[in-house]
Amino acid sequence: MANENLNTLRNKIAILIDGDNAQSSLLPQMLVEAGRHGQVTVRRIYGDWTTNSMNSWKETLNYHAFQPIQQFRYTVGKNATDSAMIIDAMDILHSGVVDGFCLVSSDSDYTRLATRIRETGIFVMGIGEKKTPKAFVNACDVFVYTENLVAEKKATQQKQAHAKKTAKSKDGKEDKEELDPMPILSQAFEMAVGQDGWARLDGMGNALYQLDPSFDPRTYGHKQLSRMIAKLKDRFDMRTLEKDGANILYVRMKE
Repeated sequence: MANENLNTLRNKIAILIDGDNAQSSLLPQMLVEAGRHGQVTVRRIYGDWTTNSMNSWKETLNYHAFQPIQQFRYTVGKNATDSAMIIDAMDILHSGVVDGFCLVSSDSDYTRLATRIRETGIFVMGIGEKKTPKAFVNACDVFVYTENLVAEKKATQQKQAHAKKTAKSKDGKEDKEELDPMPILSQAFEMAVGQDGWARLDGMGNALYQLDPSFDPRTYGHKQLSRMIAKLKDRFDMRTLEKDGANILYVRMKE
């Protein structure tokens, strides 16, 4: 299945993460990348949760509603996570509950899994470091390097810090951090944006509920998402296009 056929939130994606070979600090960015290709309905992280190396995942996986899958190491120094993740992936594949997979690891052991998924006509993407073997990279329809996610995360943090500083200089005070909608709006926009740099507002709304089911514009003092975005005119452009007799709202983040 081609990437363009999955670029809709109507499709369902399973994201499976090898916790021994991935960075917990990038989990929000990984979720955004997977969310570009559909609604992330299956969320699992694999590892030996009795070891200290998995501690960094515990807080963030609960926040993003990931299911931890326990896999004991049968031999010291040997990673047993890959076999558990591969078996689960095949079970999910044959159950027919998803339209695509996102495999997060830099391990070449997942090359055959990615190839097998793609052979069935199902979309498969990978996320891993630049050291990931080319065989695994080329077995995926799309592969995203975590180094790019790190750079993107830093750029987003810098933009948010600049926006807060600008807002503070305008009114002499700073809003409480928990009432700042830009972090989640930025993530939702990245999930819904098209190749032309514009995102449908309804697609962005669906992405917001993927990221945080409790999201509500009223929390930020607005009755509707469209009014909320319109108030943020220094951060977003808006336009309306007619499609199939209906007016569709689109948004674009300003540089």
